[in-house]
Amino acid sequence: MNSDVHRQRPRVVITGLGAVSPVGNTAEETWQALITGKSGVDLIKSFDTRDFSVKIAAEVKGFDAALYVTKKQVQRMDRFTQFAVAASFQAVQSSRLTINEHNALDSGVIIGNCVCGLLSVCEEIKILAERGPSRVSPILGPTMIPDAPAVQVSLMLGAKGINYAPSSACSSAADAIGQSYYAIIHGDAKRVITGGTDAPVMPLVIAAFTNIRALSARNDDPAGACRPFDAERDGFVMGEGAGILVLEDEKAALKRGAPILAEIIGYASTSDSFHLTQPAPDGVMAAQAMRMALERAGLQPEEIDHINAHGTATLLNDRTETNVIKTVFGAYAKKIPVTANKSMVGHALGGSGAIEAVAMVQTMRDSIIPPTINLKTPDPLCDLDYTPNVARKATVKTAVSNSFGFGGHNSVLIFRKYEG
Repeated sequence: MNSDVHRQRPRVVITGLGAVSPVGNTAEETWQALITGKSGVDLIKSFDTRDFSVKIAAEVKGFDAALYVTKKQVQRMDRFTQFAVAASFQAVQSSRLTINEHNALDSGVIIGNCVCGLLSVCEEIKILAERGPSRVSPILGPTMIPDAPAVQVSLMLGAKGINYAPSSACSSAADAIGQSYYAIIHGDAKRVITGGTDAPVMPLVIAAFTNIRALSARNDDPAGACRPFDAERDGFVMGEGAGILVLEDEKAALKRGAPILAEIIGYASTSDSFHLTQPAPDGVMAAQAMRMALERAGLQPEEIDHINAHGTATLLNDRTETNVIKTVFGAYAKKIPVTANKSMVGHALGGSGAIEAVAMVQTMRDSIIPPTINLKTPDPLCDLDYTPNVARKATVKTAVSNSFGFGGHNSVLIFRKYEG
């Protein structure tokens, strides 16, 4: 490892975690479900799927935003914002962070998302058509926009620093975390509440992704539907939820006695510039993103202990990602345990990379790699160690998290177990 590269910049540590997912309404509930291989996929309950060929999704269950904010405040938030606020409150509490007049300006919020407040938009379009323009909610404007979660978290917690919402399809959360990492390195903030959120389980989105043949249609076997790297995979399962991390400048975190869980040491993003929805088959720019992240982290490929794959269970993504890993890591690729959390929580689009980042920190903390469930018939072209079906005890000191999105987004984060 090139330690000089790493020592020239501030260290960015992770001091808090929060999550709302299809398998748990807190980070710890989600983690316990992941390591036991629990699937959050089921028949869709939130709307009538009678006319839909895809009837399954990974929905968040039993969630109550009123546990975190007032009922009046809940009414002013789309579901994707409610998820982000809940996960942010969890993360700040676990970080033992209080934002006050002394640190508010140094405290930022960067939360990515993909489909924004489309659920609220769809509801208000119906009102517009049935009852006229005067009955459209005046709250729709600030409710539907991409920065609604970041704004609400800032309002609730009093954070007055950097505040915005990256949107890069399924890479949105990873880019939000990466941009937060850079903001701290460059001195624009001392701490950032960051991650991603999305609530895309709704008729319009399910119909749209069904019609581009991206979704699994295993309606008779919801729990077994999402099969990353399996030869019989037939598409991803739509999910929803949020993951939030508190990132801090190491010195600031130590000064206030914060619990330090891990650190981020690398981030890079590239674009395929190839197709609206398909990954470039050669995976050149995805591989480039991984190489750049490794270089910026000052690591050699052989120093990586684990990879949290994008692993969507689509035919093209899984084969391309496998080839990218082999391109970057060579013969060592087959020695690296890989996992695909989406096999259990589905694909939360702009929230997925953050839910996976939370799981990555917990993997390092507990020395357990969650399984890729439903991997029963290996694809001969997907021939890596995907931690099939059962969690594995393993010491993980350095790890990579991949997020690849529609439009050719390739975003890579590198985490390291914290050692002072």
